[in-house]
Amino acid sequence: MNYLGHAFLSFGNAEVLVGNMIGDHVKGRLALDKYPRGIKNGILLHRAIDEMADRHPAVIRAKLLFRADYGLYSGAIIDTLFDHFLANDPKYFQDENALASFTKAVYSSIDDHSEHLPEVFAGYFPHMKEHNWLYNYRNLKGMERSLAGLARRAKYIPPVDKAYATFVAGYYQLNQCYFDFVGDMVEFSKREIERMY
Repeated sequence: MNYLGHAFLSFGNAEVLVGNMIGDHVKGRLALDKYPRGIKNGILLHRAIDEMADRHPAVIRAKLLFRADYGLYSGAIIDTLFDHFLANDPKYFQDENALASFTKAVYSSIDDHSEHLPEVFAGYFPHMKEHNWLYNYRNLKGMERSLAGLARRAKYIPPVDKAYATFVAGYYQLNQCYFDFVGDMVEFSKREIERMY
């Protein structure tokens, strides 16, 4: 899961959400000590989600579509694409208004905890909010921009135009992989949060 997935899997807990969103930018165990308990739990949840996703059969299946062209970057591509399917999943976001309300609440929670944002995340968060990355996962143009953003952040990734073409060509296959995955991840994340508290 990418940003939308990590926000969603925080289930409305603001501090867990912030930790879950910044998780990629907090490395090692010692770095955790400077955060309040809730944010620290969110960072740990982020790591657990990433680990679980990497092992999940549906994610492994989805990565196969991209492995030949993108190798280890296949995982980052699938994380991004699964956010598109989540944004369009009527079980979790009944319509675009539900998604819009959710994304607004996410940005507000992050703003409320801005003193805890790592420098790199703090640097691009205003851009994320201004261009509403979380909402724009919903449409294909937004996905094209998301993949382009991934290419800017991942130094050695091959050009992503082929990844977008593969996404469009394999749309229904990838959507099925998402559906085979998301319920397991919701249950897993809820259990992790219960265990932390």
